[in-house]
Amino acid sequence: MKKLIQKIADIEFVRIAIEEQADLTPFKEKPSLEVITGVLLIILGSLLGWPAVAVLGVLAIKFNEPLLAVIGGPLAYGLSFPVFGLGMYFSGAKYTIIFFRWLSRVMVEKLSAWVNPGET
Repeated sequence: MKKLIQKIADIEFVRIAIEEQADLTPFKEKPSLEVITGVLLIILGSLLGWPAVAVLGVLAIKFNEPLLAVIGGPLAYGLSFPVFGLGMYFSGAKYTIIFFRWLSRVMVEKLSAWVNPGET
């Protein structure tokens, strides 16, 4: 287990995160317009998924138009993926890297302390 943790700690991404004591302080900054747009697109993409399919199903039953659900459901669901992905592109990359740098540092430090309880 020690060798595995050491191999993980030797990965450049993890090593730099440990050396720089990566933290989550960038999340305290005011988000840019790009990040806000990305979050809104993520929300829209989520609403275009199963909720839209369910609404189209209900409307198809109410108006006795099965093609609303048969055609509209898959289209709405299919459209949700690129919209969600675009939202992740706008908002996710910067903060995802920050989060994973922090997570890598914390996990390696916790695992090291667990395997080597007397060392700090």
